[in-house]
Amino acid sequence: MMVTMNRQPEITTERLILRPFTLSDTPLVQQLAADEAIASTALNIPHPFEDGMAEEWISTHQPDYEARKAANFAIVLGDERILIGAAGLSISSSDSRAELGYWIGKTYWGYGYASEAAQALIHFGFEVLSVNRIYATCLKRNIASARVLQKLGMAHEGSLRQHVYHRGQFEDLEEYGLLKQDFTSNP
Repeated sequence: MMVTMNRQPEITTERLILRPFTLSDTPLVQQLAADEAIASTALNIPHPFEDGMAEEWISTHQPDYEARKAANFAIVLGDERILIGAAGLSISSSDSRAELGYWIGKTYWGYGYASEAAQALIHFGFEVLSVNRIYATCLKRNIASARVLQKLGMAHEGSLRQHVYHRGQFEDLEEYGLLKQDFTSNP
């Protein structure tokens, strides 16, 4: 279901550039992801975020892209060329779906960057990767992320009570989804 590509593209939006990560991004990823506020609401970011974790994570990106498992992008401010976060799609080719995930460094919260990056990835997922469904989950207490997903036109599909054990406690997850047939590139 995916277009044959071995090189991950760069995506440009009004204010952002979504590009493949490079190992030179390691120090900034380490700094941003180490923030307790990021790990508190992101299921896949450990805390503490130890030295070497950023490099290890980045080194998986190209092989995962070539294997059609994932497309992970660095979110960079277009004008300043500063790395501010990450966004990606975890791909299930056999099911023609992808899970959307993102995080933004705390300093950059509240400016709409997560929505802008996620919208670009939704377009990429439907138009380039040709998936049929894109979905995302967020912790119930992560109201800001739920608002991003709603703003993207994703439908709330359900609540999963005490679905994950995160940082010493069971937490509810909210699931959102969007089908290609319902997708518009200009929400």
